[in-house]
Amino acid sequence: MNTPLYDFLLKYSSSEILRCHMPGHKGKFRYLENICNIDITEIKGADSLFEADGIILQSEKNMSDLYGTAASFYSAGGSTLCIQAMLAAMKFENRKIIAVRNVHRAFLNAAALLDIDVIWLMPKYDGGILSGEINIDDAENLLKKYPSSCLYVTSPDYTGKTADIKKLSEICHKYNSVLLVDNAHGAHLHFFEESMHPIYLGADICCDSAHKMLPALTGAAVLHTSSEKYAKILRQCMSIFASTSPSYLIMASLDLCNKYISENIRNDIKNNLRFIKDFRNNFPDMKFADGEPFHITLKASESGYNGNKIAELMRINGVECEYSDDDIIIFLMSPVNCREDYGKLSDSLRKVLTFVEKHEIISPEFSAHLPKKAMSVRQAVFSESEEIPVENSLGRICASVKVPCPPAVPIAASGEIIDETCINIFKRYGISSVIVVK
Repeated sequence: MNTPLYDFLLKYSSSEILRCHMPGHKGKFRYLENICNIDITEIKGADSLFEADGIILQSEKNMSDLYGTAASFYSAGGSTLCIQAMLAAMKFENRKIIAVRNVHRAFLNAAALLDIDVIWLMPKYDGGILSGEINIDDAENLLKKYPSSCLYVTSPDYTGKTADIKKLSEICHKYNSVLLVDNAHGAHLHFFEESMHPIYLGADICCDSAHKMLPALTGAAVLHTSSEKYAKILRQCMSIFASTSPSYLIMASLDLCNKYISENIRNDIKNNLRFIKDFRNNFPDMKFADGEPFHITLKASESGYNGNKIAELMRINGVECEYSDDDIIIFLMSPVNCREDYGKLSDSLRKVLTFVEKHEIISPEFSAHLPKKAMSVRQAVFSESEEIPVENSLGRICASVKVPCPPAVPIAASGEIIDETCINIFKRYGISSVIVVK
């Protein structure tokens, strides 16, 4: 029998391509060279993730100490599991859920499973639907209208833009509300010279995808809370949604990640910040998005280029980016990148720019758009549905969400009526078909 997936991984791992994309270990984390002999199950002495009282609990406490949390819980199911658990915990408290709309698909799926009637807070688009800025006054108005609720924020977003978590936490607590943060793209933020981590800034609960920004295996994530109050219920909620066979390899990578954090990360971050600054300075005519620095988001169309074309040519030249569309390219770095990586990235981009034809500078503009709601997310997701061409979808109810790349502002969420604006944005992002309620 052939092994297509394994063969692909072997071929990719033997190439010399520079991995400017997830996961954070970049294929060169020395601690994980030999892993098969530690792939086990819950044998005596190995502890059990959701009833942890031994070595797993000890390791989680190490993580908690490093991040300064009240409690931290390992997830072998990525931040998806953490998001499900956070929202379920809020359901236990009967809190209404206000969410800034640039959410990951995992949030929408959890909303369907938990039958959450989401109250949307629309961000101001920042050059496309992948990024948006939160208006603090809008957030406060909703929290004032729905006190004792919770506010769900994605920060950093996919392009690296961060929200004012400190201010949002102050407003939430003013109205007896809870701040939840999808910090999947920010597991490294606590170890800057001044912490930018949501828990440090006042969030009540947040998730970190260690595999995105730290040297850990894909699927490795952590659920943090700043309050002992939520420790027991979060562990319980995680067990509801998680596999009963969590990967010891993934958990071991989190354990080893603790060692890396305690010994190396601050110095590695310091060095990488210098390398990133030098890289950006090498291209003074190119525009870069503001945000946390390890998300190097090149505003291609605003610099006079097509992002997809640059990404395609850079792939040929040995650099694979995290994401590209016509407007932007995201080079996702991590603390384990080295000076040579940035040299290769610079050389490749410089070479490609000599071949790519420039065009008129384009500043993509999208205004906040919230389609009308026809039914709940759960009703729509579990309704009989069909897939139809986008051009035939006017007036139909969205059943399953399509976004160009999560996390992004959903063009139409499940249960919403697709209108002309939705159709135009679908087409702008190359989405040719949608799943609608029959």
